[in-house]
Amino acid sequence: MCAAFIASLSSPIVVAQSQQSPTQPSSQQSPAQQPAQQQPAQQQPVQPAPSPTQPTQPAQPSTQNPAPAQASPAQATPGGLQNVPPTPGQNVGSSGVVIPPQLPAEPPPVAPNYAAPIRPLPSAERVGVDVNDQAPLTLNEAIALALANNKEINIARIDVEMAGFVVQAARGAYDPRLQTEVDYERSTVPTASLIGGADGTTTTSGLTGDVRVTGNSPLLGGNYSLDFNAARSTTNNQFVTLNPQYPSSLTATYTQPLLRGLRIDENRRQIEIARRNVSLSDSQFRQHVIDIITRVQQSYWDLVFALRNLQVQIDAVKQARLQLESNRRQVEQGTLAPIDVVAAQTQVATFEQNVYSAQEAVTRAENALKTLMLPDRTAPLWSRALLPTSPVALDPPRTPLAQAVTTALANRPEVEQVATNAEINRINTRFFRDQTRPQVDLVASYSAAGLAGAQITGGFNPFTASNTAIIQRLNQLSATAGLPPLDLPTTSSNSLPGFLIGGAGQSFANLFGFNFPTTRVGVVFSFPVGNRTAEANLGRSLAEGRRITNQRQQVEQTIEQDVRNTMQAIRSAEARLAAAASARDSAEQTFASEQRRFNAGLSTVFLVLQRQTEMIAARGRELQAQTDLNKAIADFQRATGSTLEVNNITVLKDTNAPPLQQSAPAASTAKR
Repeated sequence: MCAAFIASLSSPIVVAQSQQSPTQPSSQQSPAQQPAQQQPAQQQPVQPAPSPTQPTQPAQPSTQNPAPAQASPAQATPGGLQNVPPTPGQNVGSSGVVIPPQLPAEPPPVAPNYAAPIRPLPSAERVGVDVNDQAPLTLNEAIALALANNKEINIARIDVEMAGFVVQAARGAYDPRLQTEVDYERSTVPTASLIGGADGTTTTSGLTGDVRVTGNSPLLGGNYSLDFNAARSTTNNQFVTLNPQYPSSLTATYTQPLLRGLRIDENRRQIEIARRNVSLSDSQFRQHVIDIITRVQQSYWDLVFALRNLQVQIDAVKQARLQLESNRRQVEQGTLAPIDVVAAQTQVATFEQNVYSAQEAVTRAENALKTLMLPDRTAPLWSRALLPTSPVALDPPRTPLAQAVTTALANRPEVEQVATNAEINRINTRFFRDQTRPQVDLVASYSAAGLAGAQITGGFNPFTASNTAIIQRLNQLSATAGLPPLDLPTTSSNSLPGFLIGGAGQSFANLFGFNFPTTRVGVVFSFPVGNRTAEANLGRSLAEGRRITNQRQQVEQTIEQDVRNTMQAIRSAEARLAAAASARDSAEQTFASEQRRFNAGLSTVFLVLQRQTEMIAARGRELQAQTDLNKAIADFQRATGSTLEVNNITVLKDTNAPPLQQSAPAASTAKR
């Protein structure tokens, strides 16, 4: 002990000069201590241990001021202590004087000596709510109102409807496209040909009508076109024999991919993605419904706690006022000091503040619940006070962890959403892999033509007009020689076949009789050199697939964490509730006992008020623990994805039923 004591004296922490020994004047100094103070880094000799009968003399602190050249560097600290830097080799953890922390500088004075002015108390009524007009409300009724009126659910329902329209729009890629065109044209061009028109010009005028139908085939990715054309044209060309004439045509073409686009193309890809997005919207709708129901449950229990807490605070004020009256009577009787009345008044004022704070909490909790379940701000229920009537004590679920995690992985909408994203990625990968193939198309077309018109008779024939003089000269020579004249056939009105003579009706008859068909079959090959765009799109889609796999694992881990946390929250809330109930019972007994002791003159007003405050706080903690347990149960239902099942709620798809159906008091049906 002596060695340890001497070692502690060699510590660099020294006592300030203002401190003096109670047994020795400050001007005296022990010769054995002077070397230790002048050479703090040297090892001190170990003194022999005193005998049990000989008292040990306490060490005397030095009050002599050392010379500045010999003093160790030290810093003054608040409290009259000096902080000396540690010496190398000093024992770590040796006992010494604890230096208090240095406080920051005091702030400038702001509103010194403030005291709230005396003003009349505001009305105790709640803002915008008639507490006498109460609306009883069960938890199931609150959930039903939220399913029918909540704006977030309505928005999610509209999102599902919009996703359905996207599918319909994607299917519109296979709707046939009808195109019509009617035009009139008149042209005059110069010509130097013998078969041209008169005066070296050719004038042509015509009216043309065209009807075209094109579209894509939902089978095997082909596309088709059907083109019908009819016209009426007139000309001054001397070479034509039908004027006016009525040409017509009908052409059908079909293109069938043989490699790229055979199994999947852009149209089919968009339809499949749109269908998956509908499933994704359904899952998101379910998630919104679950979240809203959970929030309604938690808001409902918050309102229950706020109302019960308000009642507890009001009861506390009543008890405090009774205590105040009791103290006043005892002061009048001379058994208590007047200061005990002031203490009781302070307690009453404090509890009154708690009442007003609790009333504000009731309004906030009620408004939060009304926002979730009312259709708009003009609903009549805004001006009524809600009265929760559902039982407060809920039975916590007793589900094993493994079963709870399995249920969550099967029911949570997040898992379904990741799975839907994976399906969309597989569709994209299949499409982009198909785009890396060469483009080989089989093209087939069939066309038919029709023609009719009015035949020109007695007209000028440019091919035979120059032969007339030659024939006449030959006939004169033949007559001189006694030979018969030449009898050459001439063009008559019956030189054209009869099916070409007529109007537009005859032309259509020739067209749809398919007497003049044309058939064409071919193969078109196309392949971009390098094809880097398709390869890059495929690589990006494959990388997206790996990312979705990691996302799924991350979601599963998050669900595992969520389930574990909510189960632990239920157990902790149960334990806190049991402990809070026991603490509340003990606090009530302690307060009652303290009151009896006070009435018997064995206690003080301070202890009575303290026990009363502890009892009120214990009641509040018990209420909070029960509310936390109910909210933890609702959160556990959300974490396991069983919120809809527990509350007997069914999400209907593609139905004309009302948005909300209740076949039983505890059953609700949400429609998307």
